[in-house]
Amino acid sequence: LFFSGHKKQHCHSGTSLSLLRLTHLERNLTLLIILCGMATGGHLLPLELVDKCVGSKIHIIMKSDKEIVGTLLGFDDFVNMVLEDVTEYETTSEGRRITKMDHILLNGNQITMMIPGGDGPEV
Repeated sequence: LFFSGHKKQHCHSGTSLSLLRLTHLERNLTLLIILCGMATGGHLLPLELVDKCVGSKIHIIMKSDKEIVGTLLGFDDFVNMVLEDVTEYETTSEGRRITKMDHILLNGNQITMMIPGGDGPEV
């Protein structure tokens, strides 16, 4: 992996990448991709990994106290996502609130982590 315009660093897999000036989401996706690449011997870019999740169930952890589980319908270059058959888990001072929705549009800047095939938090 190489992000142009940034200083290169080498990781254990021998993959060349930059960890400078990456957003929190880009760092998480990069690390996830490195792990997937080490496991499969292949190389995927962050958006290629997300693209492989289209049509599949995905568990998303947001920067706020929310976690989202749904089927990924699509995304853009900013990793804004559209999901269907959505369950939102929100931790409040009163406990956990669960909300069901047909569709949701998520702001990619608010996503902390994505878990392909994840079932969501334990209830």
